Parts: sequence; structure tokens; C-alpha cells
Amino acid sequence: MLPAATLLALLVDLPDCDGYDFPVGAPDALGYYDAQPFGVNDHLGQDWNGLGGGATDRGDPVFAVAHGVVTLAGDQGGGWGNVVIVAHHLEVDQGLVETLYGHLETLDVELGQILTRGQQLGTIGDAGGVYVPHLHFELRDRAGLGVGPGYGADKPGWLDPQVFIDAHRPG
Repeated sequence: MLPAATLLALLVDLPDCDGYDFPVGAPDALGYYDAQPFGVNDHLGQDWNGLGGGATDRGDPVFAVAHGVVTLAGDQGGGWGNVVIVAHHLEVDQGLVETLYGHLETLDVELGQILTRGQQLGTIGDAGGVYVPHLHFELRDRAGLGVGPGYGADKPGWLDPQVFIDAHRPG
């Protein structure tokens, strides 16, 4: 994880937030569906799968949903595989949100890198063969929660990504 002081220094250099897109099929998730929605079975994110089913989406690009800074990028082991976490300005001077992109096959970013909305950060994977390929995507209302459990009841800090992105589209 990126140290808090470093994160704060990098956030100064971020472009102003101009909205949020979806992490696959950007900008509108075209060609994908949410196979495991937020809250169902205490799921703390969304599981994005390609419409072709099975492993047809392995290696598909995953995009930053908004301008942000990479606070974690690497193999987290277990059921996570490669994970990227990005901190974003909610709106200019309105606090932070954080996005997590899990089970990635490749990582195309590094710790501390500043991203723009729509920039590729990795590709869809299967956490080293643990799952059928998909993107596990989370959105949190604060930075610094770490990788987290993926599932859990009454977990403060996790937001429904669909509702949030729908409410914060560009333009």
C-alpha cells in the first residue's frame, strides 16, 4: 500500500474529477454483465463477466473508472491474485473514494502511478486458476481499507458500484 503522506502528495497532481465510467466495456460496460451484484450473498463488489460466458473474457482490458492514483498493485495471493487499488477524488475537494480491481491476469500500472479515466490498468484474469475469469470490482467511500474480504455483512465503507457510477457519470 502507498503510504498516506505519499498518497496525499500525489493527489495534488490529479486532474479534476470529470465523472466515473465502468471498469469493463468502457465507458458503459458494453458486452459485459454483473454476474454477482453488490450485496447479494454479502458480496462487497460486482463480478463482471463477458457476455460470451466461460473464459471468453480472459485477457480483456480493465480500465480506471476515473482519474486517480494507484495505491496498490500486485499479487495478493489466495483468492485474489493480482489486484489494483486506485484512490480518486470524489469531486474536487470533496474527499476520496477508492476502487479495487481483483483477479487480474496482467498488471499494466505501478504503485504511485497517476491514471486518467479510461486508462487500461490490467486485464481480466482468474486469480491463478481459482475462478472462472472475471473482474471483481469494488468501490469504497474512503481510501486505505486495503484488499478486504470480498464478502461480509455490515461492512462500513463499501458502496454499491452500480448506484455510485450511475450517479456520477461524465458530463
